Amino acid sequence: MEVLRRYLPEGSFDRIIYYLNFFKIHFTITLKRNTVLGDYRHPIPGGNHRISVNGDLNQYEFLITFLHELAHLITFEKFGTRVQPHGKEWKNQYGLLLQEFVALGIFPFDVHQAILKTIPDPAATANGETMLLSILRRYNHEKQQGTTVAQIPIGGFFKTQKGQIFKKMSLRRTRFLCTDYKTGAAYSFSPLTEVIPVEV
Repeated sequence: MEVLRRYLPEGSFDRIIYYLNFFKIHFTITLKRNTVLGDYRHPIPGGNHRISVNGDLNQYEFLITFLHELAHLITFEKFGTRVQPHGKEWKNQYGLLLQEFVALGIFPFDVHQAILKTIPDPAATANGETMLLSILRRYNHEKQQGTTVAQIPIGGFFKTQKGQIFKKMSLRRTRFLCTDYKTGAAYSFSPLTEVIPVEV
């Protein structure tokens, strides 16, 4: 568990350990995943709740991602599968967790203010939290050349890690419809997909 301390903001470790022990969470720090920052899986009979968070995130984004997934766990504990994954019950629980950790005074001022704006109506995905996500990523240790699809403006162009160029068209529920610049073919992108903005 002490390894976990270096992934978290100072002052948050003990509270996270409390939740891990209280809910008997099987917690995994994963390699970088391009489509998700974290994941929650409810327990099978006789098993444990499972939460994973990407290990390449800065300490503030790591904590916020964990709280997002913890909110899923607590919502499942209270309601099972009877409610929507990112419905009002999840929003309420996520908001309560954010309030709890904001009260610890562990976030820089800009992150603190962005979280306060998020609490009344948390978004399910990064495309709804562009402002918070962009502020959290100011604290990345390495300056990144790229960004995420969520941060590309509608009508803007971006290049994927494979070198393809796309135009961002519109939001379809939780994913963005984009078209291949060369072929015009339509593709659906997660808002968390890392890309490089380009001009064409």
